[in-house]
Amino acid sequence: MGKVLLSLAALIDVALAALLVAVSGFIVGTGPESMHAGPGFTAAYVAAILACIAAPVGGFVLNARGKAPLGFALAFMPPAGALAAMLLPPPY
Repeated sequence: MGKVLLSLAALIDVALAALLVAVSGFIVGTGPESMHAGPGFTAAYVAAILACIAAPVGGFVLNARGKAPLGFALAFMPPAGALAAMLLPPPY
């Protein structure tokens, strides 16, 4: 059961990373439809993408070491953070 939940978390995390990569041009790009985000936001955006990839790996490692609840929490942290970010009001 643990590997099934971690595999589901890994699938969700990879889908979230793919979505972040797909819309990155609208956020940090140079085109007319871009937000022209600065270097600080770009670094945070790249860190979010890397976190989406590293979180399930850490979850599997913690599960293998017998700390399954902590591994589940770690693996589901990026989707939970994305849901929390959607609750923030728009900056305009």
